Amino acid sequence: MHIQQPFNFMPMSRRRMLTMLGGMVTVYPSLTAQTIQSKEEKPMAQKRELQTNFSNEVIQTEISPKWIRVNFGGKVIADSHRVLLLREKGHTPVYYFPEEDVEKVVLKTTDFHTTCERKGVASYYTLQVGNKVKENAAWYYPEPHASDPKLKSAPDLRGYVAFYWDMMDGWYEEGEEVFVHPRDPYHRIDVLGGSRKMRVVLGGLTVAETDRPVVLYETGLLTRYYIPKADVRVDLLEPSNTITRCPYKGEAHYYSLTVGNQTFKDVVWYYRYPTTEASKIANHLAFYNEKVDAIFSDGHEVPKSRARS
Repeated sequence: MHIQQPFNFMPMSRRRMLTMLGGMVTVYPSLTAQTIQSKEEKPMAQKRELQTNFSNEVIQTEISPKWIRVNFGGKVIADSHRVLLLREKGHTPVYYFPEEDVEKVVLKTTDFHTTCERKGVASYYTLQVGNKVKENAAWYYPEPHASDPKLKSAPDLRGYVAFYWDMMDGWYEEGEEVFVHPRDPYHRIDVLGGSRKMRVVLGGLTVAETDRPVVLYETGLLTRYYIPKADVRVDLLEPSNTITRCPYKGEAHYYSLTVGNQTFKDVVWYYRYPTTEASKIANHLAFYNEKVDAIFSDGHEVPKSRARS
């Protein structure tokens, strides 16, 4: 009687399978998230090795992990997951896009040049999308170098393009629109509810008093005290048309105050819809330390500037 032996399945390597079949089978690599790209995604190949991390006495660069996009003339003209963030002493941060991630059809070379002793001679592009044109709205450094004798090196910005922030229609970090300038990853805000006894004096009159302020600490800036509107002399407030924007807090609106016969223009500001990070200050009012007579915290006057004695 013949007894059939059970079949033992042995996993077979790709090399063994090809050997047994005489190399007649083509084995395709597995399709992973890295090998499948949607139409919206940019290829990650680049023509040359781009500058990444750099640091000297005044400039630091690093590749941002954020997805950054720029709109101009109703079109996305720059779209990248590997933007270079340049932080320079005395300036707000700047995004430099790999040229492969910029729509070159919108760039028109110009004869305009500027010189920076920290980075070299910049050449410029005019941008045109349809009928919308902005002269010298983008720049690049074909041969970056430092002419400042105090600096030994400059960041290698070859292969990158930067855009003037205010000349663009919109900037986006991930899915959120960002205003004024790129957010600096080393700049932060802390927003804390407090129980200090706060008092604001303007024109010799107490115009706000509370024991429930929201205190906002922001890197490099004065501490600001946001007071519930119910604890402010709202009868003295006059709406202003002034609007400012902050990349970390959102869009600020202003009030002027009239005390007696004197009007103090734009001395108070507030955020109707602050960013998520600053949500606690929504519809609280802040007074400029440096524009009022005094702000008192638990009986002590708070500084009017960051100068230290």
